[in-house]
Amino acid sequence: MSRRQPPRAAAGWSPLPKGRFTGIDWSAPGAFFHSDPYLAWAETSGFAGFRPSLQEKEPPWLPLIIELNPGCTLDDLLRASDEDWMQVPRIYQQLPLSTHFCTARVRKGFFRHLGKPGPLRDAVARYELGLPVGPFSHALPPQARARLGNRPVTPRKDRVAGPVMAIIDSGLAVGHVDFLDAQGRSRVAAYWRQDETQGPHGRAAATRKPVPLDPYRAGPMPDDIGYGHELDQKAINQAILRHTRQGRLDEDALYQWLQMWELNHNAHHGTHVSSLAAGPTVYARTLGTEDTPPDWQPAHDPASHAALVIAQLDWASIADTSGGAVNVSVLDALAYVLTRCADEAAITVNLSWGTLAGPHNGSSVLEAAMDQWLQACQGRLTLVMPAGNAYQARTHANQTLDKGQSLPLHWRVLPDDHSQSFLELWVGTEPGTGSGHPHDLADLEVVIQPPGAAAPLPPIRLGESGVWPDAHSPRCAVIFPHRSALGHPGTCALVALAPTASWYDKDVTLAPAGRWQVTITNRGPHPVVVDAYVERDDVALGAPTGARQSYLEDADYDLSGNIGSFIDHPDNPTPIRRSGTFNGLATARDVVTVGGIRYFASSTDPAARYSPRIPDPDASRTERAGVRKLPSRLAISDDHATLWGVRAAGTRSAAAVRLVGTSMAAPQVARDLLDKGV
Repeated sequence: MSRRQPPRAAAGWSPLPKGRFTGIDWSAPGAFFHSDPYLAWAETSGFAGFRPSLQEKEPPWLPLIIELNPGCTLDDLLRASDEDWMQVPRIYQQLPLSTHFCTARVRKGFFRHLGKPGPLRDAVARYELGLPVGPFSHALPPQARARLGNRPVTPRKDRVAGPVMAIIDSGLAVGHVDFLDAQGRSRVAAYWRQDETQGPHGRAAATRKPVPLDPYRAGPMPDDIGYGHELDQKAINQAILRHTRQGRLDEDALYQWLQMWELNHNAHHGTHVSSLAAGPTVYARTLGTEDTPPDWQPAHDPASHAALVIAQLDWASIADTSGGAVNVSVLDALAYVLTRCADEAAITVNLSWGTLAGPHNGSSVLEAAMDQWLQACQGRLTLVMPAGNAYQARTHANQTLDKGQSLPLHWRVLPDDHSQSFLELWVGTEPGTGSGHPHDLADLEVVIQPPGAAAPLPPIRLGESGVWPDAHSPRCAVIFPHRSALGHPGTCALVALAPTASWYDKDVTLAPAGRWQVTITNRGPHPVVVDAYVERDDVALGAPTGARQSYLEDADYDLSGNIGSFIDHPDNPTPIRRSGTFNGLATARDVVTVGGIRYFASSTDPAARYSPRIPDPDASRTERAGVRKLPSRLAISDDHATLWGVRAAGTRSAAAVRLVGTSMAAPQVARDLLDKGV
C-alpha cells in the first residue's frame, strides 16, 4: 500500500471513528504523523481506560507530553498557540537548561491547528497522551501558565545546594527517623505530591465525589506547575513539632494531619526505596562476615546526610501500571527536581518505576527528554532506574521474518481483568538489509483471531487500522500506522483490548477472555525483525485496580523449573524470549539501569530470577537497531533463593519490611553514585 493512500479498515473491521474530543478523523491520511495511537484508542473507547470508572464525563482538557522540532524553542511553541486551547506549566520556563520537551494541557483547538500547515505544525514534532483524570483534566491556574514575555525568573531563595538525593516515587513517610537529622529535623528540603484528593485511589476504590486535600495541611499548590501540593522543609518541621509529645513523634497523627492516607499501610514503595537510597544505615555486609548475608549497618556516607527532594507521582499514574499517565507525571517531576535545586547542586535521581512496552531503544518522547536533559546538565544530574522484573513473565517475543514468513503469537488474556490490555508489535528491517525506510515494511500484515472465533478477522496491513466489531462496542482495535509518536526507526502495530470484567458499568463493552491469536506476516522482499511486547498490567502496591497481567504462550517455552530453564537458550525455537524483557522507560542512552542479583547464589548464575542479566544468554539473536536490554549495573535484590527481596524501612520508624524487585536494587546504586560524586 502506498504511503499516500488513506488508512482503511479491512472488511470485518470497522473504521476508527472521528474523535469527539480531538476532532481527528483517525481513518484519514496522515492522522498519526504527529500522534499517539493510544489517543486514537482512548477516543474510540470513550476514554474508558483512561479515567476512573465512576467519572462519567469526558475530560475538558487532555494532558500531553510534547517534543519540539529541532531548532524550535518553548517560545516558538507559545507563539504558535493560544491559552484558550493550550497551556504549558510555567515551570518549563524556569528550567536551568534549554528544553525541547514540555508537558501541556490542550483542548480541541490544539489538534485543529496541528492538523493544518502553520506555526504550530512547524513547532511540534510529536506528542503522547497522559492520563486525563483528576488534576490533569482541568485548565492550569493563570499564574501557573507559561507566557511569552514573562519576566526572567528570579531563582528561588530556598533552592537546595550540595549533594541532593531526589526520589520520584509514591508514599514517602516524611516523619520516618531515616529521613531526620540528628536534631530530629527533616532532611526533606522539598516535597511535592501530585495528587489532589484523598485516597485510596484505583478502580476498586473509586468514588463519585473525591474529597480535595486541605492546602493548609497538605501544603499549597506550587504556583509554577499548577497542580498538587507542596511542602517545604519549614512546613514539614512545623508539622513534626506539632505532633511531637515528650520528645516522641506521633507518626500516626502526623500523617493524618498531612492527609497522607497511603501511609496507613505498613509498607510503601517510596519509603522503602528512599531508605535504601539515603537512610542513616546502609544495606551492606560487615567486614569479616563473608558467610552471612548483608544487613543494615550504620552509615556515615554522604547519602546518609544528603538533602532530599521528593516528587510523589499522582496516584492515577501509580494505579495505571501500563504507564498511561507516567510520561506527563515523570517529566513534570523531573522539572520540579531541577527547579528546586541550586545550579551547582549535584543531583542523583532515583526513579524506581517502569513499564514493559515501548520501542526499547530510547526513542520514546519521555526517554528522549531524559537524554536531552541529562546531557544539558553536563554531569551534575544522574538518573537511576530499575531494569525491570518481568524476565519470567512471558511478555516479550522476538523473531526475524524472511519473505513469506509469519510469527503466530498466542496472547493469553485473563478473565476478571478490569483494565485494558495492550500488545505492541515493533517492526524494523534487519541490520544490513534494506534501506531502513518505512517503504521496506510496506508488505507487512497483522491478523487477529479472537478467543472462540471460528476464523480469523481479515488482515490489517501497514497503514491500516480498524476496530472490532464497531466503534459503538469496541472490544479490540489494531492501529498500524507508517509512523507514529511512539518511537523510531521502524513502526509499531498497537493491539488494544477492552477489559474482560467490570465492577460498575453494566453496559460497558468487554473483550472475551482467553487466547487471542495475533499473527504478523512479512510479504515483502527484505527480512524484518519483530519484537512483541505485552504491556504491564499488574496491581501496584497500595493501588487496587483489578488488573491482571496478560502474557504469551508457546509449547516450546520451558516452564519446567529445571536447572537451566530460567534463561533463554539460542537453540530453543520458541519466539518468546526472556532476553529483551526490559523496563520500557529506562532504555535512554544516559540513564543508569540496575538489575537484581541474589546474595546467596551460584557464582555462575547470581541473577535474580525476575531480572535482566549480564551477560545476555541470548546475545546472538538479531535485534532491531539500538535496542537496549542489558542493565548498566547490578545490585542485591534478593537475599537467597528462598528469601526474596531486601529488608528496609516500613512506613513507621520501628518497622522493617521486605520488598522484592529491581526497584530495590536501583536505590543502592543511586546511593553509591552520589557517594562517589561527592
